[in-house]
Amino acid sequence: MEAHAALRYVATLVARGAPASEVFNEIASEMGSLLKVEHTAVQRYESESAIVVGSWSRHRDPGVWPPVGERRPLREGSIPQRVLRTGRTVVQIGTYDPSEGPGRSRRIRSAAGSPIVVRGRMWGLLIACWDGGETRADETVWMYDFGVLAANAITSIESRAELAASRARVVAAGDEARRRIERDLHDGVQQRLIALGIELRLAESEVSPEDERLRERLSQAVSGLMSIVDDLREIARGIHPAILSRGGLEAALGTLARRSAVPVTLDVDVGRQLGERVEVTVYYLVCEALTNAVKHANPSRIRVGLRTEGPVLWLSVRDDGTGGADPARGTGLIGLRDRVEALGGSVCLTSPPGRGTTFSASIPIDSA
Repeated sequence: MEAHAALRYVATLVARGAPASEVFNEIASEMGSLLKVEHTAVQRYESESAIVVGSWSRHRDPGVWPPVGERRPLREGSIPQRVLRTGRTVVQIGTYDPSEGPGRSRRIRSAAGSPIVVRGRMWGLLIACWDGGETRADETVWMYDFGVLAANAITSIESRAELAASRARVVAAGDEARRRIERDLHDGVQQRLIALGIELRLAESEVSPEDERLRERLSQAVSGLMSIVDDLREIARGIHPAILSRGGLEAALGTLARRSAVPVTLDVDVGRQLGERVEVTVYYLVCEALTNAVKHANPSRIRVGLRTEGPVLWLSVRDDGTGGADPARGTGLIGLRDRVEALGGSVCLTSPPGRGTTFSASIPIDSA
């Protein structure tokens, strides 16, 4: 029962998408407690070495407990080298050399290594070390089960990473396409319309005073043309916020605040470079949140907060409106969730009836 409980616990961690470091350390811990050994480790093969990615020691002695990140060469005859070569569990009774470790304690006499096979490739191994010279055949069976769990965890982690990378590529491709369209509109169509407007103004100035009707029609045509240019600028701004490239995020948010029909207070405390993808994401989030608040919540004031805490950027948009927003009914903010999650972040919408709405997002800047 104890073994099954340990396996279920680790399986639960894998199922809820716990970070790899947590899963590997818990595998080492649960396996060590179950087998009642001195030391355990999860090691990953890389080039001609094995790297510790999860570790546990009964005595927590820094002198014998291998730290995560430790790299050891694959020496001929060592357990990691033999597991890699054979693809099978290897047990070394009474003759184990602690220097090939994880256990450096001289009282360690025996060890076992069990392979971790992921998608048909030898990914790494589990190691257990103990101080007796007895055979522990039953324990190697449990090591195999923990190895299967580790393989499932790695497969899940790699799949999530591949999905995140795929989503990030889609977002980046979309941003590049919008940037190209915005540039084409600004440098192509918009400039040609402005040039045409200038030509019409020149033609208007050359009309004789007697032909007042023609002068008036030319003036109306120019006014209509300039209105089209303004509309085009607004469309281009929605496609890609070029102001980010010219003035940075704070200036772009200031522009959004000035254009809002409801007073907006900005509280921006970033103090570091965020990267283009993060800035574009924040801009769209704030733009959509302001639009939704003005359109649906009837607020008297909106507050936008942006700050960094370590490697994480925190965004909040709060209004004092009617509240009661229901994401299930559809909102542009939910459409931006994929963009945020592609950066490894998350979004949250809180909107109790009659108490305003708070939209918040967290984005890990460094990973983005």
